[in-house]
Amino acid sequence: MEPKIVRRAVLVVFVGGIAGMIAGSIADNNGIAITFGLVTTVAAICLMLVTSVTSPGRTVAFDETTAEAMELRIQRLIDDGADERRVRDLVRDAVRLGRSARRIDDTDTSDPTGNRSTGTGAGRES
Repeated sequence: MEPKIVRRAVLVVFVGGIAGMIAGSIADNNGIAITFGLVTTVAAICLMLVTSVTSPGRTVAFDETTAEAMELRIQRLIDDGADERRVRDLVRDAVRLGRSARRIDDTDTSDPTGNRSTGTGAGRES
């Protein structure tokens, strides 16, 4: 089950729990109010667990073959006369940029400037 679905279900339980606590208090029935309060508490704990388990960045795994190929490409640039420090700084900045990226809706293919992605890879160097 996706975390987004669990979070939405928990939100529904929160709203229902608050309504139940209010209704129990209005009806002057402490048992109902406490029961809905406990249900809301369990939902809050579930939300914390889902958030802690699904947080990005907990585990890092990458393809060793791709990493080795990238290192070879970097070494080729350096062998062709590029300044190693500047190349490594560029790679480091690219990694930081990738890590700072945020996930957007899968159906939205526009970039932050509003341009639509063509999917052709135009402008990329190989």
